[in-house]
Amino acid sequence: QVQLVESGGGLVQPGGSLRLSCTASGFTFSSYYMGWFRQAQGKEREFVAHISLSGNFIYYVDSVKGRFTISRDNAKNTVYLQMNSLKPEDTAVYYCNAVNTGNLAARFGSWGQGTQVTVSS
Repeated sequence: QVQLVESGGGLVQPGGSLRLSCTASGFTFSSYYMGWFRQAQGKEREFVAHISLSGNFIYYVDSVKGRFTISRDNAKNTVYLQMNSLKPEDTAVYYCNAVNTGNLAARFGSWGQGTQVTVSS
């Protein structure tokens, strides 16, 4: 079965950086666009970024462009999210999943536990 394990979150001051990791199993990782989603308290989960199979096509939502960088290592079944210049509005639980690029929805119904990112002074 699909398993997604996110890590790397934490508490950081505004302007700080974090690097999230997500290790996947239970499916052929290299055959899927992978992406990151986030859910702030009291809000719906939203798409953040995705990366193509080989990493040569990347898409970000406008709110994170220029600050976040998504990457992947197919040999390790891992997708990363480097987050720089963090803002309080980036505070959320971050999740990874395979991405349906047609509607930017998650491909799999199962989710990992997520990793909490809190940006606060």
